[in-house]
Amino acid sequence: MTAAPLISIVDDDAFVREATADFLTSLGYQACTFASAEQFLASEHLKDTSCVITDLRMPGLSGLDLQSRLFAGGRKTPVIFITAYPKEQDRSRALSAGAVAFLNKPFEEAALISSIEVALQTCRG
Repeated sequence: MTAAPLISIVDDDAFVREATADFLTSLGYQACTFASAEQFLASEHLKDTSCVITDLRMPGLSGLDLQSRLFAGGRKTPVIFITAYPKEQDRSRALSAGAVAFLNKPFEEAALISSIEVALQTCRG
């Protein structure tokens, strides 16, 4: 039996992190949470994360910065953005850089599930 995919949630809002993690766990995924992009990049879970769900705006590195660092480091981990501040230029930048989805908070659970399914298909190639 293979382990459930690990999804890392990076958001400076503790409520969003924990609620998203609880939801993903209820669906059978493993979930790890991080309060910042820096915490995630320094974590032991960087290598085994199947998908990253990240806030766009955070203190320190933004979600876009996180995406750039992952790809610059050779990691092709699928990224799903969530944001309460949707701007078309950020959406365009994220998607053109390879993001799987760009969801506005509050997002529909079905939209998140669909985005994760696409992300995990991307991982499997």
